[in-house]
Amino acid sequence: MAGHGFPLHRRGLLGLGVLALLRPATGWAEPALPAQDLKMIGKAKVVEVVDGDTVRLDNREQVRLVGTQAPKLPLDRPNFKKWPFADESKARLEALCLGRSVTLHAGGAERDRHGRVLAHLACDGVWLQGAMIEGGFARVYTFKDNRALADRMLPLEASARTDKRGLWADATYRVRRADDPTLIEAVDGIPGYLIVQGKVRKVGSAGGRWFLNFGADRTSDFTATVAPDDAEAFAGVDLAGYADRVLQVRGWLEARNGPSMDLTHPEQIEIVARD
Repeated sequence: MAGHGFPLHRRGLLGLGVLALLRPATGWAEPALPAQDLKMIGKAKVVEVVDGDTVRLDNREQVRLVGTQAPKLPLDRPNFKKWPFADESKARLEALCLGRSVTLHAGGAERDRHGRVLAHLACDGVWLQGAMIEGGFARVYTFKDNRALADRMLPLEASARTDKRGLWADATYRVRRADDPTLIEAVDGIPGYLIVQGKVRKVGSAGGRWFLNFGADRTSDFTATVAPDDAEAFAGVDLAGYADRVLQVRGWLEARNGPSMDLTHPEQIEIVARD
């Protein structure tokens, strides 16, 4: 979509007056929340923006903007390195909602293991998750028990990525190639949660676990797997049919017979093409 005044680049952004630069250009329509697909669970005022995907409310609740992952700040965690574009992401969310009332809407699990509320937020008609993703201030980050509106968020992210808006202008967040021999080096690095693209060479299963092999050597090349405990989430999905297709998969990269990624729900997989 045109007319939004992006992309934004990290270098020199804050010194130029971040709040002014983070405002959408005149005429830009921020995405509205598809509230009909969710359950409204509350309304409150945002009194603090913790980072680009977390806020505190005047009722003392801390809310995680479910479905998104913004670049991370240290937040008093020892030896934690700030991710690129974290300050800009936080500033954008502040510009969208700080000091204003928001409505909270649930589409899955309503709390995480830290006790935070998990919700989609709307402020003056603007869907905060959609605005953050569309501007390139956050990425799509869904869970098996919380994947509502993934079909709305993924196209917004794809558009931001194509136009190199926000964080997508930084190579840290680039889509990685499945056949990149250095992919294993991204394990435990920043951002850790990656999008990897490549052609599936072979699909197999053993012991109830599915393997999507993106290379000829399953002991060293990139593999995406579906564990037996996650098979129910893929009911109706033809995993074997992914053979010979070019996919983008997203998740946390691990070292397990080469670079590996666990897939817990279908929204982690996007079909790019069939060769």
